[in-house]
Amino acid sequence: MSLKIEDIQNIKIDFLTISDYQELKEAMISSYKTMPNSYWKEPHILSLIEKFPEGQVVIKVNGKISGCALSLIIDYDKFEINHTYRDITGNYTFDTHTYDGDILYGIDVFVHPDFRGLRLGRRLYDYRKELCEKLNLKGILFGGRIPNYHKYADTLSPKEYIKKVKLREIHDQVLNFQLSNDFQPMKILKGYLEGDTVSKEFAVLLRWDNIYYEKPSRRAVRTKTVIRLGLVQWQMRPYKNIEELMEQVTYFVDSLSGYKSDFALFPEFFNAPLMAAYNHLSEADAIRKLAEHTKEIVQEFSNLSISYNINIITGSMPELIDEKLYNVGYLCRRDGSTERFEKIHVTPDEERIWGLKGGSNFKTFKTDCGKIGILICYDVEFPELSRLLADEGMDILFVPFLTDTQSGFSRVRHCAQARAIENECFVAIAGSVGNLPNVHNMDIQYAQSMVLTPCDFPFPTNGIKSEATPNTEMILISDVDVDLLTELHNHGSVKNLKDRRKDLYHLQKVSDSIK
Repeated sequence: MSLKIEDIQNIKIDFLTISDYQELKEAMISSYKTMPNSYWKEPHILSLIEKFPEGQVVIKVNGKISGCALSLIIDYDKFEINHTYRDITGNYTFDTHTYDGDILYGIDVFVHPDFRGLRLGRRLYDYRKELCEKLNLKGILFGGRIPNYHKYADTLSPKEYIKKVKLREIHDQVLNFQLSNDFQPMKILKGYLEGDTVSKEFAVLLRWDNIYYEKPSRRAVRTKTVIRLGLVQWQMRPYKNIEELMEQVTYFVDSLSGYKSDFALFPEFFNAPLMAAYNHLSEADAIRKLAEHTKEIVQEFSNLSISYNINIITGSMPELIDEKLYNVGYLCRRDGSTERFEKIHVTPDEERIWGLKGGSNFKTFKTDCGKIGILICYDVEFPELSRLLADEGMDILFVPFLTDTQSGFSRVRHCAQARAIENECFVAIAGSVGNLPNVHNMDIQYAQSMVLTPCDFPFPTNGIKSEATPNTEMILISDVDVDLLTELHNHGSVKNLKDRRKDLYHLQKVSDSIK
């Protein structure tokens, strides 16, 4: 029975251990029903773990093995291009593995049928790619099965079959998945895997090239850490219900995930259009009705972060706790975990019209892309908050905002720029555009989303990495290299963090001073 996304609490990739074997065996049997008795025996798994532990990984959902990837490093020059699976594995001894090799060769990858549709296979392939880059190997090779070929073997050659799959005239789930993950067909291998009757023992030699590969030398090699940010400049428009709202959200998440973004940032109060249904109420009562939807929306965001393998910063939404109304948001990580953040400083208008209260908790958040900070709109205009986050190791500050006038936007934009310079970090700001004439206190919006940087030689001279078109619905995608921040911290023209006169002044959280 397939697992529902809303039932997922945690997804993680672990190194395979021999204690996993019995559960792994059961997963293999379920995954290879067309190839009975094709599962790896325990001595095989033990040998792989002993020879190349970092090449053998499992992906676990809620602690249960849901997929696996097994690999070797080989010296590809020692093999003929028309090799077989038995050749590559050294007759299943895996003695072909060598750390002196130049190719990461995939010998198995599968996802349990109950967990398919969650894009777990992509995570396993991404792990292999990261391992290949880390080990500075030329690329990844493997013989890809074509399990639907037996249906067309009487009328099509393997070459014709592959051509039709690439043209989408024939659907082959396995080959389509491999092609969508940037693997390119190199050659058709005949008699590749004994017993693979559905593929007629044919396989496609697929390759992924490591563009960061450098020929080994005595010179120290340093791998850059590049993070792709996706910002949503959201158009305020009427929505009949949450389903319509989340349909638009899903569209943007899908688009950003398609460009392999690591983060998706939504604006402050992006769900405000839903208040139109409560326009007969006072502004304070209407936003409290809106708060009733927050829990459901957060769960939907968490589902999307898992399904599309992207960390999502939900922007912000109203939340009612003990009869007090707060402006909050959630970090929905792609491993299934979520964390809450609060707006610390509310504007006079938010307090007077909506009765919002300022929160009291702020901190950095650990992600698979390093430490980040999140401040909602007005909070970025208080430099103390971001400085405290910088002291906790923040590399990227995300700022979901909502401003109605150009002057309001300018305050957020210029303060965000200052935060990037003084804290030697990247700052991403995302806001909403358009009009909501049927929602009180939300009539107009003005925004220009952007990614801001410090101002020094490794960065743009004006401190703007990328910027959206003002007042236009769109997504903004930008790569940031956090290794450049390390260079700035240590070798910058000025060193704002290191050059502080701590002998004269210091900044500290009240909670820390009480301890």
